[in-house]
Amino acid sequence: MTNRNKTKLAVSRRGVLAGAGAIGAGLLTKGLSFPARAAGEPLKIGLQAHLTGIGASYGYWYQKVSEAAVKSINDAGGIAGRPVELIVEDDATDPKRGSEVVEKFANQHKVDFAFGPLFSHVVGATVPRAGELKLPLFIVSESSDLAAGAFNRYTFQTGLTNVRSQIQAVAPWIVANAGKKITMFVPDYVFGYEHRDTFTELAKGLGATVDAAIAIPPTETTFTKYFSQIPAGTEAIYHIMVGPGVLTFVRELGEFFGGKGPKLFGFIDSLEAVDLTSPGLEFLEGSHIWESYPRFSAGINTDFNKAYRAAVGIDDNGASVEKASDIATSSHMFGCWETLHTIKQGVEASGYQGPADKAKFIEAVEAMTSLDESNAYPQGTKMFVGKAHQAFGRQFISKVEGGKLTVVHTTKPEESMYETKADYSAQAL
Repeated sequence: MTNRNKTKLAVSRRGVLAGAGAIGAGLLTKGLSFPARAAGEPLKIGLQAHLTGIGASYGYWYQKVSEAAVKSINDAGGIAGRPVELIVEDDATDPKRGSEVVEKFANQHKVDFAFGPLFSHVVGATVPRAGELKLPLFIVSESSDLAAGAFNRYTFQTGLTNVRSQIQAVAPWIVANAGKKITMFVPDYVFGYEHRDTFTELAKGLGATVDAAIAIPPTETTFTKYFSQIPAGTEAIYHIMVGPGVLTFVRELGEFFGGKGPKLFGFIDSLEAVDLTSPGLEFLEGSHIWESYPRFSAGINTDFNKAYRAAVGIDDNGASVEKASDIATSSHMFGCWETLHTIKQGVEASGYQGPADKAKFIEAVEAMTSLDESNAYPQGTKMFVGKAHQAFGRQFISKVEGGKLTVVHTTKPEESMYETKADYSAQAL
């Protein structure tokens, strides 16, 4: 069985998302064409992917984007003239497995760098072990814990922005356009609590109130019983749901209000990898969704975006060119592409040759101040705070219209900036 076939078997797309938990073996990306000019020992980079478990839909696309990025880098001569070897391990979206994957990268595969965990509970277990092993780890997550100083000097977040910065950028638009009396629906775990607490704090400063924040287990399959908790007078519903029940959530919410309820504002996490023309989603028509990377190509009309989509194999509608029903996790997976290019940038700036140069590599990344829009960073220019190891970028607010997402507002990177507590550069290496 080939590596690609093993990956497809392990993922099985939304069927796996609904509950599979098998842990796949380590997957080595072979067959990549290394140009003659990319010589010498390969740089080994490990991708920790959620190929099974609740994050499988993301993990599938994280691997697909990472393979495309590695091919693009290798076809252009590699990193500092060396080919890149991508090693993929499935963490099953499981915290215990996450720390085990990092150990395997460091001790068995002996990778130079690792990247990839997304879900906050897996990130929380993975990061400490990477620090103990002194393995540079780039999380492709939305955790705000890094910028808060909760992690270590070996951890970076350069591809995705974090929850606090995202909400800071879009909260003024929500309050001005959706309403000032807001009810929130969030998943009942750390990621949901961070949305609840951050938005509640920022909304208050904008003259708005969160009158209820309803936490729902991510395994829930029916939601009508929660809707009776929505306070009278609610003007807007802020929803961010994760898991297999998102279609049911939207359909039941629409049926509950009969199309006459509060305005809806959702984070794209509720609809990642979901076809907007799916039955039940007609209730979203006219509502607004935050995106970190527009699903539809018109949202970023640049040659960089076109080149990225062509390399990854997604069409103008954000679906696989091979299968139109296979919808990409656009607002998250681009972080893998950009992270690999940040690693490339750090290696070439530091003169990294091997493990003895880890300190030079980390200091080189910490010295970065801007990740400029380019083929390497197609989502847009990001401001990078080296001491906090955190990137800050623009966000997109889109309107649901005829089964598509049309960008109606784009924030500026500086609108997502806030005073960070972390100074990892003060930690010893």
